[in-house]
Amino acid sequence: MPAQKTILRALAGETLDTPPIWMMRQAGRYLPEYRATRAKAGDFLSLCYNPELAAEVTLQPIRRYGFDASILFADILLVPQALGADLWFVTGEGPRLSTITDQAGVDALKDPDDIHEHLMPIYDTVGILSRELPDETTLIGFAGAPWTVATYMIAGKGTSDQAPAHALKSEIPAVFDALMDKITQATIAYLNAQIEAGAEVVKLFDSWAGSLQGADFDRYSIAPMRAIVDGVKAANPNIPVIAFPRGAGERFKGTHAAIGADCIAVDDGVSAEWVAEHVQPDGCVQGNLASSHMVSGGDALVSETRRIVDALSGGPHIFNLGHGITPDADPENVQLMIDTVREGR
Repeated sequence: MPAQKTILRALAGETLDTPPIWMMRQAGRYLPEYRATRAKAGDFLSLCYNPELAAEVTLQPIRRYGFDASILFADILLVPQALGADLWFVTGEGPRLSTITDQAGVDALKDPDDIHEHLMPIYDTVGILSRELPDETTLIGFAGAPWTVATYMIAGKGTSDQAPAHALKSEIPAVFDALMDKITQATIAYLNAQIEAGAEVVKLFDSWAGSLQGADFDRYSIAPMRAIVDGVKAANPNIPVIAFPRGAGERFKGTHAAIGADCIAVDDGVSAEWVAEHVQPDGCVQGNLASSHMVSGGDALVSETRRIVDALSGGPHIFNLGHGITPDADPENVQLMIDTVREGR
């Protein structure tokens, strides 16, 4: 892999004068060109499984903005679908899945090694991107972390408090643990296949990590991510891993070592100054501008972007949002953010 790619340099621990930048959900509904391509695909899942169109929407924000990294366009719930769960999307409401609440449901899922035929279009998308991305642009693959994926598989949809998953892990822990293990093993296989297809970095999204309290955070967020990192590194020791235990708060401290990740992505629930003191000494950090600034823009966007860049300038840093950009964001504000990060360079 070319050492000159700025994302890879930051992930290797280098402190750069200008932090590299990309944005979670950078291929998405805030861009008119994305909406046009999705309409051509017909629906969200059809877009995910069409390698040419999925590659096209992945490339769109690179053409428009020149981000330092491109993240594969896919969805974290493709893994449960590949394992045999039913998956569909309800317009305006989000994903729906067949629910798993007992051992029979876990046993009915496919073996983690049997997911690849279903996911081959995703690997094909990675292959297209590895050929078509600019030489300086890093290709990031990704997957959902087991806790977050399990919350959807148990509830059959997204929930505000992940209550069905909390109930299952408390009431029938053997079933919950069996489901988590199957997701973990499938995710290792999925990420390694993305890497084989051309991904240069992989990221784990644990979007609901913040709902785990006390020892459950370590057992159900940190430990499964650690197992995945170990599984990826065993097959691909030189591939960097970014981990995002969203909502971890003060528990972000120590996560580099606990997860074994090369970089920890932080949300905007913690300040950049706190991150610089408590997380960045252990390695690269990614974040953490509030995505609301992509809607509101203006002087507040500029000043907050500068504050984060300055606060994290003493160590390896990848500039990003604290979570994904929202559909109501103004594309001009994205350009303003990028210009602010790169000003004077």
